[in-house]
Amino acid sequence: MQRFDRWLDSPWRRSVLAALAGALPMFAFPAPSLWWFAYVALVPWILLARCAPTGRRAACDGWFGGLGFMLAVHHWLLPSLHVFTLVLAALLGALWVPWGWLVRRFLAGLPPPGRCAAALVVLPSGWLAVELVRSWQGLGGPWGMLGASQWQVAPALRLASVGGVWLLSFLVVAVNVAVAVLVAVRAARVPAVAGLVATAAATSAAWVWAPRPGVDGHVRIAVVQPGLVDGTESGQRRFDREERLTRSLVGQHVDLVVWGESSVGFDLTERPDLARRIAALSREVGADVLVNVDARRADRPGIYKSSVLVGPDGPTGDRYDKMRLVPFGEYIPARSVLGWATSVGKAAGEDRRRGSAQVVMDVGHGLRVGPLVCFETAFPDMSRHLARDGAGVLLAQSSTSTFQHSWAPEQHASLGALRAAETGRPMVHATLTGVSAVYGPGGQRVGPWLGTDASTTEVYDVPTAHGVTPYVRYGDWPVHAALLVLAAFCATQGARALRPRRNAPAPSAPPARTVRASPARHGH
Repeated sequence: MQRFDRWLDSPWRRSVLAALAGALPMFAFPAPSLWWFAYVALVPWILLARCAPTGRRAACDGWFGGLGFMLAVHHWLLPSLHVFTLVLAALLGALWVPWGWLVRRFLAGLPPPGRCAAALVVLPSGWLAVELVRSWQGLGGPWGMLGASQWQVAPALRLASVGGVWLLSFLVVAVNVAVAVLVAVRAARVPAVAGLVATAAATSAAWVWAPRPGVDGHVRIAVVQPGLVDGTESGQRRFDREERLTRSLVGQHVDLVVWGESSVGFDLTERPDLARRIAALSREVGADVLVNVDARRADRPGIYKSSVLVGPDGPTGDRYDKMRLVPFGEYIPARSVLGWATSVGKAAGEDRRRGSAQVVMDVGHGLRVGPLVCFETAFPDMSRHLARDGAGVLLAQSSTSTFQHSWAPEQHASLGALRAAETGRPMVHATLTGVSAVYGPGGQRVGPWLGTDASTTEVYDVPTAHGVTPYVRYGDWPVHAALLVLAAFCATQGARALRPRRNAPAPSAPPARTVRASPARHGH
């Protein structure tokens, strides 16, 4: 053990070890999807920061661990952004600096049981604060939130209906902290076990008492996935393939047909011939077609990505312009400073334009849908707002063809389960090249996934539901609670820092010295 401690005395070795420890949670996400691993994946990182010799070193452990986490969860960006991926991971990894310091503050040495019990609340709250900051769209959005690793766990999905993915992240981190305390602090095993029992009790209570969405019917929604189309005139050839696939749905009595992101590469106002062809498909199939137009608009400057509803008479007028764009993929933040990213990777040569408001569309058959485009499905607030605005089905139009042979398509498709569970509304995730997936109002999978090797259509009998989940009603309350916990901690620390000054006794004056005359002199 002493030899290992001496090995850790090297700052660079310790930094590399912190980065590797921070990268471990990547295996809890798709494609490996080892959901159970999330509950112990942070333990090595916590133990490393706990034994840091100083608070500054623990903060560095937090930084390098965050770098490893961000790089691992976003490793599929490397072919597109190259070295810039490392730069982004290093910048965002700095968000974990305070968390590393907090780990040492609460768990260093032989902490008393009370401090360990507080760590079970403060450290998960600190993690949620990091997820809140990095969830800002300008910093890349909430991709890779730790709670999202639980997308296929039924009890976790029930918890998501209560507090969203935020509550799942909090509980996953709390379990990791409890396991770390069990491993390293024998004297505090009682609060650690109590924390694990409390987590199990919260999960059980949510399973029993959380309101379940009331299924009130089914709708038949067809997903058209054309598959990978490359080469010259790929936009036109993709449209032709989508047209053929959609025509195969004739006679299947579908209520809506959904095409993927960028399924139409031309503005339909500029290409009325394409609009007429889609309208003819709508008449033949007997359902509206929701396409996604990625093109320069004729009625305003700039390029937009837009969900456009086309009925038997042409575009219905319902249109949603994508609001949250992918940094570097669809725009470059602070292009005057970071524009050099276009020279080292596949960053956007021209910024896309943003929409201004979310839209709920009436597609007939008594069905109202709320469209989302691409990585907007990572933002829990967007699907929550659509549910509150009356959407009966959430629709995601996506394309991950750039990352076709990576873990990105599976991870993106898994987010639909969380959004469905949070809102109590089914979610249809339709892509150009896979993975396409559908989830019921409780987050459960409906029908088959369409993999990245599929060029096909699939009709899903999607259960619809009514009712309002606690998450839709109360929003991101776990985040607010976490911020209150951190505010209370900071106030306590501030009070302790001021207490010695306030209670210090006033300096006393030195005793006065008196000169006493000797008896002989007194006699004189």
